[in-house]
Amino acid sequence: MNMPVKPQALQGIHVIDADTHITEVHDLWTSRASASYRDRVPQVKEVNGELAWYIDGDQRMGPAQTSCCIRKDGTKSFGFELTKMKIDDIFEGAFSVPSRLAFMDDAGISAQVAYPNLLGFGNQKSMGVDPDLRLVTTQIFNDASAEIQSDSGDRIFPMALLPWWDIKASVAEAERCRAMGLRGINLNSMPEAQGYPVLGDDHWTPLWELCSDYDLPVNFHIGGGMENTDWYGKGSWPTDDLRLKMAFGSSQMPLTNFQILSNILLSRFLEKFPKLKIVSVESGVTWIPFMLESLEYQMQDQGIDYQVPLFELFQRQIYACTWFDKRMLPEASRLLGIDNILYETDFPHPTCVYPDPLEFIADAATGFTPEERKKVFGLNAAKLYNIPLDGMTA
Repeated sequence: MNMPVKPQALQGIHVIDADTHITEVHDLWTSRASASYRDRVPQVKEVNGELAWYIDGDQRMGPAQTSCCIRKDGTKSFGFELTKMKIDDIFEGAFSVPSRLAFMDDAGISAQVAYPNLLGFGNQKSMGVDPDLRLVTTQIFNDASAEIQSDSGDRIFPMALLPWWDIKASVAEAERCRAMGLRGINLNSMPEAQGYPVLGDDHWTPLWELCSDYDLPVNFHIGGGMENTDWYGKGSWPTDDLRLKMAFGSSQMPLTNFQILSNILLSRFLEKFPKLKIVSVESGVTWIPFMLESLEYQMQDQGIDYQVPLFELFQRQIYACTWFDKRMLPEASRLLGIDNILYETDFPHPTCVYPDPLEFIADAATGFTPEERKKVFGLNAAKLYNIPLDGMTA
């Protein structure tokens, strides 16, 4: 096929989209489960005329939504129209690997990093069932993710979910997923909300050690905690219509990562694990210098000692994904470290940069030097997630 012409600033660059989502097909779990679990794993049923996801037989997880705002004809929907769209109504690139690859080619994207929908961005939405079923559900999802990565010819890289409620099982599953070729883990950002130790507790040391030893990035997607389950938050005005609520919620969700990054930095546990890599996913970039400067001031004001200055600690171990914030992007990226910035689109979610993600960011890209552009839009993600660029079309 004839490849589209990229914006001049991004020509010759292997663009890696560091945050996308894959709509779960209805038989993802049932087609892979053993006979003893086939009736218990997540599946779509029609009850009282409604298609919905159920787990453990009769526990409703929610309507059979696709979390995709792209209609079948390729046009983008707005507001909450996507909540009424079934899998037959949406763009096949949301769930079909061949269609996704064709879209990536058309958009000029070499590779994508992918995250879940149904189980929650931090694998937090199956806590109502027993641990054994939760573990099987998680493992099947990761098996399917490894298949997607293989079927894509190593162009789509799903992040592994962990059974974070069991540290031994989490370490074992991270090891298993690494052996299958997955390149990072996706972790719940608020385990304390369910009575588990905070991430700065020594409880998590075996996981941090494994991820450090094997260069597995630990990804925190916005909304990846137990309390972050609705799309429009609790602060929008009651007079807002659904479009305003969606805009409000999408703009507020990065605050969840403001909290997790602040807690990680205040806990200082990264100083104990200097090789551990943390990724703030779908949170934007330009607010982070403010957060770091605020934390440094407040820590000094409270007489809290820290061994490594926070900007230096960020540059050593933390990464952030940008998609919409353009005006101050080059300046903020340089403050944080050019090597620590990733570009994403959030395809195919409501806030995604679509249909032309590279044209959208082209003007901001010109604010970077040619060498900086190569890093921000591709090389940084390739290095972080160990993505081979040989053979990919730039």
